[in-house]
Amino acid sequence: MKIPNGLQALVEDGRIDAVVRQLKSGKEASVYVVRCGDELRCAKVYKDAEHRGFHKLAAYQEGRKRRGSRDARALAKRGRHGRRVQETEWRSAEVEALYRLAHAGVRVPAPHGVHDGVLLMELVVDVHGRPAPRLNEVEMRPEQARQWHAFMMSQVIRMLCVGLIHGDLSEYNVLLGADGPVIIDLPQAVDAAGNNNAFHMLERDVNNMRGAFGRGAPDLLLSDYAHEIWQLYESSELKPESLLTGRIRSEPARADLAAVLDQIEAAQREAEARQRGREGAEGT
Repeated sequence: MKIPNGLQALVEDGRIDAVVRQLKSGKEASVYVVRCGDELRCAKVYKDAEHRGFHKLAAYQEGRKRRGSRDARALAKRGRHGRRVQETEWRSAEVEALYRLAHAGVRVPAPHGVHDGVLLMELVVDVHGRPAPRLNEVEMRPEQARQWHAFMMSQVIRMLCVGLIHGDLSEYNVLLGADGPVIIDLPQAVDAAGNNNAFHMLERDVNNMRGAFGRGAPDLLLSDYAHEIWQLYESSELKPESLLTGRIRSEPARADLAAVLDQIEAAQREAEARQRGREGAEGT
């Protein structure tokens, strides 16, 4: 394919031997499959900050360390320089998070460095060697959904143990590779200790996983891991090997059991309909 402008310098420098195809294009970045020697990798080319709202970025970046007071003042004024500073932080946060999390044993794409603003990283593949699908594209059996959900809770814990929260974890930011779930898209990673919104972002991440895997195992919709994880974190008792109960909190304001049971019934009906559809297709 024609070499995209964002990758031209890396091809000329010999860091990329060939651009195979585009894998994904979103508001924040375009991702390409590239060949580096005998290995296929991903190249993430970030887009301009104009595609994202300043206030949204600011909420995620609260608590991050900055180079100096000039950058802090620029961010406060929200001018052109402030936007450049914010964009630089947005890009570097993903690189830093990938290295920190990979070192901590969190399953993320292995980073291979940043060159001319382009992030090179592992190409996550499925059991057939094809680019791995996202979680929202996969049908799950109940036992499989429970297994993957438990794994993802362990990953959320490992992330928090090194002070990070994904901040935008959903079925669209999890790939199902040959060895199971892989977490992707981390430019908005949140500093758990320095961000006033940290718990709410953790709760949203955890509940998004509950909803995603609850499609395959509706009983997971009764679980409530976020408060349990955060309580252990705040008391400095959270460890990578921490065991959770997932029991739902008893406060009536938080535990709308009727609504949860309705969700479970709806998920069960959806699963039964999908099963009947598969059986019908097999019988034709």
